[in-house]
Amino acid sequence: MGPYYRPDMKIAIIQGHPDPAGGHFCHALAGAYADGSRRAGHEVEMVEVAQHTFSLLRSQHEFEHQSVPDALRAAQERIGWAEHLVFVYPLWLGTMPALLKGFLEQVYRPGFAFDARPGQRWAQGLSGRSARIVVTMGMPAFVYRWYFGAHSLKSLERNVLRFVGIKPVRASVIGSVEVSAAARERWLEKMRRYGAQAR
Repeated sequence: MGPYYRPDMKIAIIQGHPDPAGGHFCHALAGAYADGSRRAGHEVEMVEVAQHTFSLLRSQHEFEHQSVPDALRAAQERIGWAEHLVFVYPLWLGTMPALLKGFLEQVYRPGFAFDARPGQRWAQGLSGRSARIVVTMGMPAFVYRWYFGAHSLKSLERNVLRFVGIKPVRASVIGSVEVSAAARERWLEKMRRYGAQAR
């Protein structure tokens, strides 16, 4: 993929907050990133995970052989179209919400995100893309990073995104989200800058 600051990047923002009513800080962050991107001339598609109804995968057979649910086909197409992906979600019980995890399991299927057929070379289906992870939480960010080791963030980066060829992967860990309106506004402005830079 080309260098950052290109004026025509294709960006897909995956809004992973599971509340379909919206109105959370995650929604504001995703909106700020999209606003900065569009103002800079990038193409932006938004995927609101909470607006989709889909079943959870329950077996390896389903994962490998069943089709992606019709409700998620457009979302999968947007991920395939994008050159840069942005994942926004709140930390729930130390990791991403279950709905976002179920979404990723559904769309990151063999033949799309990767291919590993017997006797053939491993193929990363989403190489050539970059990503940013934006995760919000009530605890201070340094507590999550240093005491808890940011394990769920690292798992998403390493075991999901890099696994299918997405790199570089950058992260914004936003802690103490309920503490200060001024801090929230600084983060929104930072998201606008990231969006303009497609990074």
